[in-house]
Amino acid sequence: MIPTDSRIDRRTVLRTFGGAALASVAGCLDGSRNSGTTTSDQTSAATERAGPLSRIAVEGQAIVVEVDADAPVEQVNLIQPNGELFGKRGLAAGARQVSFEIGTAYEPGEYHVVALDGDETVAEGSLEISPQIEIQDVGLFRNVPDKPWDEVYGESPTDAKKNGEAFVTVKNRGSGPNAIVELYFAGDVPNPIENPRGNGIYEESSVVVPAGETVDIFSSSFPFGSAIGEDGMGCSTDGNRGQFTVVVDTRVAARQVTKEYNVAYTDAEEMQNCEITISEA
Repeated sequence: MIPTDSRIDRRTVLRTFGGAALASVAGCLDGSRNSGTTTSDQTSAATERAGPLSRIAVEGQAIVVEVDADAPVEQVNLIQPNGELFGKRGLAAGARQVSFEIGTAYEPGEYHVVALDGDETVAEGSLEISPQIEIQDVGLFRNVPDKPWDEVYGESPTDAKKNGEAFVTVKNRGSGPNAIVELYFAGDVPNPIENPRGNGIYEESSVVVPAGETVDIFSSSFPFGSAIGEDGMGCSTDGNRGQFTVVVDTRVAARQVTKEYNVAYTDAEEMQNCEITISEA
């Protein structure tokens, strides 16, 4: 992560003085165009009051700090988990809020907020920021037609594109934003591609998932296409059953998230007429 100001050792930032009241603040977080839709199940959460720091929170891709109107605070510094200065913000006359954009390439961990009046520390708070991406669902046009398939892939007389692609629903249960940078399917699908052309996400280089939000991601690798690959599994009148794995790669800490599903292909030889049933493994 590139800080907004030059890096300074934390000891030069956390200046203390005799009699200064240091307020320790625990942070609560909330989580904003993607290849799909975004929903949120939580409202903005804020820290409990501690001294003049009335609120420290994550909003979207930024850390927001609010200070009491009558507090003698001239500057707010943000320290990264590694102890280096991330950035500093001056409080202009009448301003009581500052923000630090962290994006989706930040270092997860505990961030420290330091409120300064000149060289004196007025208050100090901390905020734990760590995303937690989970795969919640995977589905096909033939089974879940109410997703925005036409909006994503465009309208077609044959629906061939929509029938061959899939959506994957992910949720961020953590306390900081993250971004999905790759999507692929391995195992018993017609076209298992572990290294998809591009990133496997339809017309998006990445999909941001703020804290507390749920996002549908749409594929571009044609995992359920009509042409069955050499290692793939597809439809049969006798029926085929197997398992496949959904894999998403995330930007923060370069973590990979996977989930296995059972799949059954029945009732037809051709993929466009086949019944495909997907369930959690």
